[in-house]
Amino acid sequence: MASDRLQQPVLVLNASYEPINICAVRRALVLVLKGVASAEEESVQSIHSSRAAIRLPSVIRLLEYRRIPHQTRALSRKNILMRDRYTCQYCHRTMPSGELTLDHVIPRSRAGESAWENLVACCNPCNNRKGNRTPEEAGMKLLRLPRPFSLHTSRHLMRMLGKGDAQWRKYLFY
Repeated sequence: MASDRLQQPVLVLNASYEPINICAVRRALVLVLKGVASAEEESVQSIHSSRAAIRLPSVIRLLEYRRIPHQTRALSRKNILMRDRYTCQYCHRTMPSGELTLDHVIPRSRAGESAWENLVACCNPCNNRKGNRTPEEAGMKLLRLPRPFSLHTSRHLMRMLGKGDAQWRKYLFY
């Protein structure tokens, strides 16, 4: 389906070839057609208009260097799940986002904040088992201590998403 193809991830490079982001094919095509970016790598797939066929980009590079400020990510369910790789931090099972909840490591009823350092991805059974207790009280252990989304986390996610795309590897320094 064409709409699925337009949602596939595209690696975005700065003019210096430094990986800076991931966007959907649709956004990448807009940037290329506007003359803001060029396609460095293309997939074998293409989209067709009445007059032309355009190969879908896999990697694009911005034509002008953009200074990237210290990256902070909004605290959101989606970003917590991405940081935790869609994996329950208690039972270590990876699952679709719809089957995961967010758990406050220190429960809100005990003044636990909704912050990067206190929220983790958690499946429903583990969240119910933990209840209104700390992991220690519930006899549960966290896979990883929660921490803010960082540049390292972003690069790691780019590598994970690019594992299946050989065209990304030379830009991600495996």
